[in-house]
Amino acid sequence: MKQPSLRIYMYLSIAAAIVTMGVKFIGYFLTGSVGLFSDAAESVVNLVAALVGLWAVTLAARPADEDHTYGHTKSEYFSSGVEGALILVAALIIAVEAIPRLLHPEPIDQAFLGLSFSVFGAIINGVLAWFMLRAGKKQRSITLEADAHHLFADVITTVGVLIGILLVAITNWYILDPIVALLVAINIIWTGVKLLRQTGLGLLDTALPQEDREAVNTVLDTYRKQGIDFHALRTRMAGRRRFVSFHVIVPGSWTVLKGHTICEGIEMAIHEALPESTVFTHLEPKEDPVTFQDIELDRAAPSPTK
Repeated sequence: MKQPSLRIYMYLSIAAAIVTMGVKFIGYFLTGSVGLFSDAAESVVNLVAALVGLWAVTLAARPADEDHTYGHTKSEYFSSGVEGALILVAALIIAVEAIPRLLHPEPIDQAFLGLSFSVFGAIINGVLAWFMLRAGKKQRSITLEADAHHLFADVITTVGVLIGILLVAITNWYILDPIVALLVAINIIWTGVKLLRQTGLGLLDTALPQEDREAVNTVLDTYRKQGIDFHALRTRMAGRRRFVSFHVIVPGSWTVLKGHTICEGIEMAIHEALPESTVFTHLEPKEDPVTFQDIELDRAAPSPTK
């Protein structure tokens, strides 16, 4: 049920990007403002990012197959990575356009009419970004969250441009227009860097957030009270899919059936606490000294016998 809703949000993002790109470029052509150009340029990035996001959530919805036995959920990092890179490209384009105007300021024509188009586009983006961010956090979709943050950055861009053009209209200091454009470029660079950092953390198999790890430990504490111990707990995130692995330490006198039943119960409890989680358990006897040596990512070589 979640995947179709993700695609719906991306379709809405594509539609919003097309509309806002159109109205903002109208505003730019009416005024010739480099600030409005920076606003319109970011809308082009919004459209490309939304198209990449649609591809990413569609691929992420595919089930595991022979070549991708852990599923395709990590594909969402392609979207956030591309979006972060595109934001940096947009900032570069804005800077290239603004610097000559900084050296040779020009007047702005029909400032308020042009601004009205830009503000209309910002309202569309702001409303959509709010809904996308809520859905992204709820469904743990980095694609939706990245697109929402980018749309919010677009709104901030429009606000900055609005302030700059109003100041130009009031003071006739035309140099304020390119200065605002460069400040906008710096702001969206910061957004792009944050998205690229988030993408990198995901690709590096960063551990689950603290609250998720606490949820896992809450489940394990229930079993610790029954005399069962655990170690080698590891977690990682792949898009929306969470992976948890650990060793379950029980008395060596237990039957295989009893140990297996306990592991099944623990895994199901974690599934209930953290939906869309894959849990791996490894059963070990507490009487064996090797049990407490086997805690690293790579199993240590056995000591030679004397």
